[in-house]
Amino acid sequence: MAAASVSVPGSAGPAFNYDDYSFYRNLSDDELMQLAIERSLTESHGCSPGAENTRTSAVASRPDPGTTPPAPPSQPLQQPPPRAPSPPPCPSNPPRYSRDDNQQPATVVSHFVTGNGKRMVAYRRFDGTLIEIKPESEETVDPLVKAILSGDVQIVTQIVKKTGCNILTPNQYGWIPLHEAAYYGQEQCVRALLRVQPGMINKRTLKDETALLLAVSREMVSCVECLLENGANPDIVNKDKETPLYKACEKENLEIVAMLLNHRAAVNKNCIQGWTALHEAVCRNNVEICEMLVKAGAKVSIPNIYGITPIFVAAQSGRIDALRFLLKNGADINSQAADGATALYEACKNGHAHIVEFLLSQNADANKQGKTGLLPIHIAAQRGNDSNDLLTYGCTHKSDKAVKIVSMLIPATSKARVRRCGISPLHLAAERNRDEILELLIAAGFNVNATLSEDRRNMYEDRRATALYFSVINNNVEASTMLLEAGADPNLDTFSPLLVALRQGCMQTVALLVEHGADVNAYIPTHPTAFPATVMFCMKYLPMLKFLMDNGCDALSCFDCVYGSDPHPPLKTTRARRVRDSMREESTEKTCVQFCEMVSTDAYSHWAGPIIDVLLDYVGDVKLCSRLMEHLDDYDDWACIKEKAMPPRPLLQLCRLKIRRLVGTHRLKKLKKLPIPGLLIRYLNHEERCKDVSAGLGVYS
Repeated sequence: MAAASVSVPGSAGPAFNYDDYSFYRNLSDDELMQLAIERSLTESHGCSPGAENTRTSAVASRPDPGTTPPAPPSQPLQQPPPRAPSPPPCPSNPPRYSRDDNQQPATVVSHFVTGNGKRMVAYRRFDGTLIEIKPESEETVDPLVKAILSGDVQIVTQIVKKTGCNILTPNQYGWIPLHEAAYYGQEQCVRALLRVQPGMINKRTLKDETALLLAVSREMVSCVECLLENGANPDIVNKDKETPLYKACEKENLEIVAMLLNHRAAVNKNCIQGWTALHEAVCRNNVEICEMLVKAGAKVSIPNIYGITPIFVAAQSGRIDALRFLLKNGADINSQAADGATALYEACKNGHAHIVEFLLSQNADANKQGKTGLLPIHIAAQRGNDSNDLLTYGCTHKSDKAVKIVSMLIPATSKARVRRCGISPLHLAAERNRDEILELLIAAGFNVNATLSEDRRNMYEDRRATALYFSVINNNVEASTMLLEAGADPNLDTFSPLLVALRQGCMQTVALLVEHGADVNAYIPTHPTAFPATVMFCMKYLPMLKFLMDNGCDALSCFDCVYGSDPHPPLKTTRARRVRDSMREESTEKTCVQFCEMVSTDAYSHWAGPIIDVLLDYVGDVKLCSRLMEHLDDYDDWACIKEKAMPPRPLLQLCRLKIRRLVGTHRLKKLKKLPIPGLLIRYLNHEERCKDVSAGLGVYS
């Protein structure tokens, strides 16, 4: 050998010695690759001591008897006891390594198994850096267990008869040799052990697993047959109350199911969750096993602890074959779970269009409510397109599939029952932006002005009521357009959708709402103001403010101040002042917020001049209060605005206001459609600064 030691690249620990190198030299390329991967993953992520022993590599550790598949015949069998609940103890003499005195004196030890079954142990520092990897010391294996694992019946018989070995003595996991033999499918060993001590056939492990249950869970058919022939009880359950029949249905092993049923296994026993063997077979859509269970006496409508029957499971998981079988054998199509959900409800929730179609063809009730008060059509409108199974019903897109489900439910759903629910599917479709479903529901005649019931409104802080509100708050212009064109009233909500659109700064939605009759002078009942709340929400958006004024918003109220030219009280800007105000007696009358107070806040004070300038275009002779005058005095550029407010106002302005009043607010929104000359329309819209308008009217701006 050219070198006595080999260092591993990337390792922070010392070099491996000659013995370690010799060990690695004997490993195959696959084993070395697996070791490198395990070390790379562990070092790159910097394992903490708490996570070290829970990490498993690609070649992982000792098999768990409940989950590990049997070892291939060409490889040596491993000892089967389950993984210990706590990490295995560290070797008594872990390797030393240099460290500072201030470091925590800790060595982290992890165990793993290579691909060919060699047990290894890795030593690491407290910070996760690798120190050394070496073979794990050989554990002492019971000779009887070793003989069972190798399948040597003669040695098993010799050990039992000649040495007087007690085959009823369990290991730390409660396993006896019979469990080992059944778990690894050693039928001859099972027979040999039972000949010596037949009474141990139903002995259980610490997890209450019998040899029969272990053999069924590993699908060891020959062992299952042997145990049943020798009197194994097929109805003994484990700690999860699972029977061997339940496990056989879980594994979909028809041969074992037939064996158990032929030995009179109970078919209606419930596991800890209340599931029966039929629940498990239906969940896997195995009709053949379902037939075997029903012929053996399985009840098709037995519920689990949540009230879920097998038909519910079939609809929930989209198992059409099992669903047909259950209905053919008398299952109740309208049975409800503990939460009131039906099979149709769950099929809609999970987006199984083919299940919905089949259930409706079998007269499933589409008007049964769940405990939430929702019908299947509500669930379909809200969540019907969440499934990944898109092509089952010939659909190429999620929304297409959702529309299919809703279109099937519409003729089967009572609109009167929908009204009694206190919520319309339109609300849910608008809330989730399901535009295609919304369009379908509108075309089907669902009321676009349906409002939420009082208890459902209370679920929302803004006490929203209409589907239009949901669309506006989602900034969904397309949905808002559909609802408004279908006749939705934009003034039914406590907090007007127009205020929402103004707050979001969406000019397109604002224009849409105003065009369809939204109140441009809307107020907020919970926050009274002396001027329209619409003005408050668009002070920073002057084009939007002008749009509201053009459509009849009340600008005069903004200059109606209770203090007038008198000094105004100081603004309540400090928290202490607000707290004192909140502690006033309830008899104190709550005053409305004045426009001058609102425009004086930090958010709007720098915009005060332009805001006042826009508002002055829509009022006649007004007198600015002392606070507004103070704002106009703040900037030299605002001196012209102050002059503009001085009475008397120009005749051009007064005439325009008079004409606008005669035309009426409702007609101002459709001003361009009125039989009025274009010059006059531009004049009424404050576009008189254009030379052609001024020339046509014979006036100057």
